[in-house]
Amino acid sequence: MDTYTAVKNRLLVLCEEKQISIHKLAIESAVAPSTIKNILYGKSKNPGIVTIKMLCDGLQISLLEFFNTEEFLKLEQEIK
Repeated sequence: MDTYTAVKNRLLVLCEEKQISIHKLAIESAVAPSTIKNILYGKSKNPGIVTIKMLCDGLQISLLEFFNTEEFLKLEQEIK
């Protein structure tokens, strides 16, 4: 699995766990809904760490909580 897919999957899981829509996440995190949709639907394959931090703030979690999953621990090397 690549990093983009791991980030996308993590956002989807967190939104489901917290029962929050993309629109609500956009409001809570001050990230444009289009930016979130671009991440989720593949138009933005390299979201910046500041954007991810803002999304974490909206989800009321830390960056450590966001990245501390088996998916991220088992990521393939991006450069081959």
